[in-house]
Amino acid sequence: MGRAHEVRAASMAKTAAIKSKLYSRFGKELYIAAKSGVPDPDMNLALRRKIAEAKSNQIPADVIKRAIDKAKGGSDENYTECRYEGFGPGSSTVIVDCLTDNTNRSLTAVKTCFNKARGAKMANNGAVSFNYDQVGLFVFNYEDEEAVLDAMMEEDIDVKDITVEDGEMTVTTAFQDFGKGQEAIEKLIPGVTFEICEATMLPNEYVELEGEELEAFEKLLSLLNETDDVNKVYHNVRLSD
Repeated sequence: MGRAHEVRAASMAKTAAIKSKLYSRFGKELYIAAKSGVPDPDMNLALRRKIAEAKSNQIPADVIKRAIDKAKGGSDENYTECRYEGFGPGSSTVIVDCLTDNTNRSLTAVKTCFNKARGAKMANNGAVSFNYDQVGLFVFNYEDEEAVLDAMMEEDIDVKDITVEDGEMTVTTAFQDFGKGQEAIEKLIPGVTFEICEATMLPNEYVELEGEELEAFEKLLSLLNETDDVNKVYHNVRLSD
């Protein structure tokens, strides 16, 4: 089992690495989870798992509370999930997930980001995502692969990969098993602190960019980072942590 460095690099470079963006992202996702059922984590499994994910990403308690209170207050805000795909400089590929209350606005904003980055262009749905895998991704300090695998197997979780490097374990699961995977790890290791805990997309192959191509790619990421409707960005460029 491998790809530890690539997995880490892909996750570290995601849009949500910016703290304010991370808070906004989880605020929306928590609100949606709370609105999807009863806004009480004891009665809403999706909300309970989203709260656990938020806490593992160091989201402040007041951000979590505001999102749930907003749902309890009967807010009529509705967010639509939409995905855009594109090609970046060199052989890079990019997937952009948005949570928006105006899909026309988000499409225009994302298209503007691609147009401003040299060598980048948007593509049709499926042109890029076919070469990515949806997974649950966990990175935490632990070394007993067998114990983690046994814990996952007990919960009938589809484990894709387990790697240990310098005392740090990286686990990927099937996308649909993300919530169960998180719960299994927390049950096995009470009080575990996740460095990474998220449902994400990982490319099947990575590329390296240099010089002007790398600068143009970093500009594209920066522009997407600054776009309010953008929730997550995935790509296939190997970047340093």
